[in-house]
Amino acid sequence: MAELVTIARPYAEAVFRIALENKALTAWSERLSLLSAIATDEQMRSCIGNPELSATQKSTLFKSLIGKAQDGGEANLIDVLANNERLSALPEIAGLFEELRAAQEGVKEATIYSAFPVDDAQLKALIEDLEARFKTRLTAEVVVDQSLIGGVKIVVGDQVLDTSVRGKLESLRLALKN
Repeated sequence: MAELVTIARPYAEAVFRIALENKALTAWSERLSLLSAIATDEQMRSCIGNPELSATQKSTLFKSLIGKAQDGGEANLIDVLANNERLSALPEIAGLFEELRAAQEGVKEATIYSAFPVDDAQLKALIEDLEARFKTRLTAEVVVDQSLIGGVKIVVGDQVLDTSVRGKLESLRLALKN
């Protein structure tokens, strides 16, 4: 899928610049999320790939499915993507846009692996501690991994904080081995 990323990147960067200039990052994020959902629909994918439909027909169909008033930028994006046969790249464009937005807003994504489910209060407290430690705002995804035995393992970018029982046992094993 590296090819799709290469195709989607210029579109995502262009949309990001427009959204940044218009101070509409949140609005564009919502728009791209909706467009991405439409583009991943099974029936829509078959229409996008149908060579018998013209770019105008695909664009019109796409716009009709949005179901709300579009601004000029959104309509133009759909037209450009349809004319260049790139509507199928919308999910990738949305993902790249979110990465650019997160970098602009200074937000990093954290993956929290926990041996047990984490409730909202625990997650909130953990995120506050992690934001202080990593000195950045975080959005977190929790993954339950019972093999950790207890504790948590946190991955933020290329940094890993392993306070799990399994991680401590592995450290102890390595220390005893040396």
